[in-house]
Amino acid sequence: MTLVAGVDSSTQSCKLVICDADSGEVVRSAGAPHPAGTEVHPDRWWDALRTAISAVGGLDDVDAVSVAGQQHGMICLDESGTVVRDALLWNDTRSASAAADLIDDLGGPQKWAETVGVVPVASITAAKLRWLADNEPHNADATAVVCLPHDWLTWRLSESTDISTLTTDRSDASGTGYFSAARDEYRPDLLGLALRGRTPLLPEVIEPSGVAARTPGGVALGAGLGDNAAAAFGLQAGPGDAIVSLGTSGVVSAVTDVAPCDPSGIVAGFADATGRQLPLVCTLNGAPVLSATATMLDVDLDEFARLAMSTPAGSNGLTLIPYLAGERSPNLPDATGTLCGITTANFTPSSVARAAVEGLLCSLVWCREQIEEQGVDVERILMVGGGTKSTAVRAVAPTVFGGAVSLPADGEWVALGAARQAAWALTGRRPSWPVDVEELSGHTRPEVYATYRDVVARSTR
Repeated sequence: MTLVAGVDSSTQSCKLVICDADSGEVVRSAGAPHPAGTEVHPDRWWDALRTAISAVGGLDDVDAVSVAGQQHGMICLDESGTVVRDALLWNDTRSASAAADLIDDLGGPQKWAETVGVVPVASITAAKLRWLADNEPHNADATAVVCLPHDWLTWRLSESTDISTLTTDRSDASGTGYFSAARDEYRPDLLGLALRGRTPLLPEVIEPSGVAARTPGGVALGAGLGDNAAAAFGLQAGPGDAIVSLGTSGVVSAVTDVAPCDPSGIVAGFADATGRQLPLVCTLNGAPVLSATATMLDVDLDEFARLAMSTPAGSNGLTLIPYLAGERSPNLPDATGTLCGITTANFTPSSVARAAVEGLLCSLVWCREQIEEQGVDVERILMVGGGTKSTAVRAVAPTVFGGAVSLPADGEWVALGAARQAAWALTGRRPSWPVDVEELSGHTRPEVYATYRDVVARSTR
């Protein structure tokens, strides 16, 4: 049996799966936590990966590894390869004003959309680099190369100390703000714009099936990929499919050949793991909306779901705008959540629980709409992520997403996508692994989403 490994280095943890390269069957798996916060030293991710490798029994019998990572994280290295400062993660919003400045510097959002398919927001790497240049110029001066989490972890696995050997892939590069997914090319001028004239090295972008390097033991290292592209690849999503991910964030992405150009900045022109496009809308608020509401109600998640399902659609007139951590889509980094329509009759635990579920899911329906407005056809919704474990989410999702949602079997789809890429790099053939899917259906409730849209419009004027 030929074995390959896939790594999911996410915001919260490192997960590692080892699979049969032919069938995709998971042979063994392990994980390790990451520290909390929006600013983390990359060594902590390396520590977690090493812990996971040890817990899974090592990689001595593995022939190839690929790493999927959280996107946008700013890792700055000096000429010796030493980390200059803690990495700023995607959910660090201190760079919001820097993003606004960058937009103006290039001539407005339309120019950004046309140039790289991405309009800077606080999450995008380019905005974080502008913040660095303006607030820590000594660290900007010391930066010899800028890379992303999966780039750095792949490099560490190779045990290289030469920063010129860093590599990346188009899916992760497309989230930086200085790479065009439509044209498959870096824009060094935009890197220089972000860093106020500084132009450090960037990792080489290699093909999706390429071998980035090898470990000292000879294990092939795949190109790696961004976590959203990895999930889509693990699910073997194709044109017409949209992936709705309910993790720390809420993400909707769609596999297509259409490169978006959205000057509003809502739809980011990202790349997928195969050579296609992956237009994507990301919110800052995902499954934590559910856990925060459950904590406020002083119930566990099972009781929270029971409460939500004991209330009819529409939450008896309550609507939650789930901007509990600010918001990325729409770009409102200083926003707060809002519970609207409160009366003495509906201000109950069950109505609040239902409003949290509906508000979160409606925010993702809105994301899907934004992608479709870019000319992308969405025929099937694939819903993944920790939030789908909620029975309330499973019941409500089809009602707001048009009557049907496909729920893949519980699995580490980001890590599996990385493992599938590793098998591709090893054999030169893109493997076809089975994906078990449960079809969820429900009576459509368009009025729930219509009310949500109306409340958001009134509350964000």
